[in-house]
Amino acid sequence: QPMRARRDIAAATALRTAAPLLALLPLLAIVVWVAVSKGLAPLRRITRELQARDADALSPLGEADLPEETRPLVGATNALLQRLRRAIEAQRSFIADAAHELRTPLTALRLQAQIAARAQTDGERQSAFADLQRGLDRSTRLVEQLLTLARQEPGAREAPQERFDLAALARSVVSDLAVLAAARGIDLGITRSEPAFISGSPDAVRILLSNLVDNALRYAHAGGRVDLAAEALDGQASVIIEDTGPGVPAENLGNLFERFFRVPGQSMPGSGLGLAIVKKIADAHHAEVGLENTGTGLRVTVRFPAAPMPAKALLS
Repeated sequence: QPMRARRDIAAATALRTAAPLLALLPLLAIVVWVAVSKGLAPLRRITRELQARDADALSPLGEADLPEETRPLVGATNALLQRLRRAIEAQRSFIADAAHELRTPLTALRLQAQIAARAQTDGERQSAFADLQRGLDRSTRLVEQLLTLARQEPGAREAPQERFDLAALARSVVSDLAVLAAARGIDLGITRSEPAFISGSPDAVRILLSNLVDNALRYAHAGGRVDLAAEALDGQASVIIEDTGPGVPAENLGNLFERFFRVPGQSMPGSGLGLAIVKKIADAHHAEVGLENTGTGLRVTVRFPAAPMPAKALLS
């Protein structure tokens, strides 16, 4: 049998086999297009919904009629919208609270300036300027605390992280505030100082410790005591500040970390931001802050995760 006859038979067989498939290709293309379009319809709906929203529309996306494969994506998007809504609400609350707190000292400064301008004698003028100076100091302190708190907000520029000794930093803070303690007649000292290494921002933790010690000095009785201890135990590095002040009513302990919160009936000047800053810095360092009345004052305990020993030190 000639080879040409075999080739003709093979070509005819291939044509008979391929012809139905070629005829079905347009139909298959239409079926695939319809199926894909129907499957992607919910995604197009979500796309149109997102495009139609403005910056303030942060309600969750609808998850009805979504393909099972796309539900995790929409769920993650809704979680992101929820975090964004909380961040915007916190920012608005912060701006409103800051504006409210700044209004009072600015009004007082204006009145004190008017009193100074109307003073008739040198004594009245000096007294008015002294009040004005104290008002400026309080306003400056409030603005500094607001800026410090804003730097600790999520999304702010993060400070470089490093490993450092919490006990050494605590001794430095006590040394810096010793003059202030002596001026107020308060015995400020360290009762225990064990090497306790943590990872984080030394500048931020210094602010945390300074706020806690300054707060203790403000409320400790004249002739009283403020003790600070640093220790490492069970994978944690802790610092404990204890004062001989009046303490805090038990019902108010849970509110002390709120911005601008002041204990009712407390006459000590302040903005109510010190402990809010402490909480922000502690959260950024995955630390826990505990408050408790001792019967003779207030004890504040901050527990940081201990930093592991560097590999170079282990090898040596």
